[in-house]
Amino acid sequence: MICRPVEEEGFAMVPGVIRPEQADFLSNVIEQFQKTLPPDQSPYGIRHLLRVPEVRELATCSLLRDLAAEILGPLAFPVRGIFFDKTPEANWKVAWHQDVTIMVKEKQDVEGFSAWSRKEGAWHVQPPPEILERMLTARLHLDDCDETNGPVKVIPGSHRLGRLAAEQIAELRNSNPVLCNARKGDVLLMRPLLLHASSPSKTPRHRRVIHIEFAAEELPGGLRWRDVAG
Repeated sequence: MICRPVEEEGFAMVPGVIRPEQADFLSNVIEQFQKTLPPDQSPYGIRHLLRVPEVRELATCSLLRDLAAEILGPLAFPVRGIFFDKTPEANWKVAWHQDVTIMVKEKQDVEGFSAWSRKEGAWHVQPPPEILERMLTARLHLDDCDETNGPVKVIPGSHRLGRLAAEQIAELRNSNPVLCNARKGDVLLMRPLLLHASSPSKTPRHRRVIHIEFAAEELPGGLRWRDVAG
């Protein structure tokens, strides 16, 4: 049901994956976790979200894992969790881009892996495009999201063009973008290489999203995923 749009268009919206009261529960859990963060870490963009037990359980339960398995196969497993929120205190524009970075346990010299960086104690690297092509992102919405509070907008089919240069992104960004409006509890499935962006929110309310990345295979050359949950 979702394989064709994800393969052809690069994305699919799956409505009502969790109930509104479950979304509210997760919002409350993350709000409590935000209070434990160090002062220099933003509570509106949290990496390492899979260390929150309730989020880890969500990422490995059948609700999300079955969606990932439908695209990636039965070996799909979560490898990273991120939390995003847009509020009047933290409201930003996200320029057109592809998700080209993964998080790994250690830095190693492996052919095709480049642009190493260290963020919040973890190594990030850009893998070869073929690895990204075999990954999937599930964005679980904890709030209603429409054109007033900065939904993701995408360029359908752009995930099939490989890793894009800045000039190519500039040419493609006006190619009939689609707004991915969502209701609380909906999940947006996306290929990492799908060209996407978002505008600042126009309203003083939350736009909370749990972003979970899935893979279905180990990394080459001794590299290991940083936050495997399974």
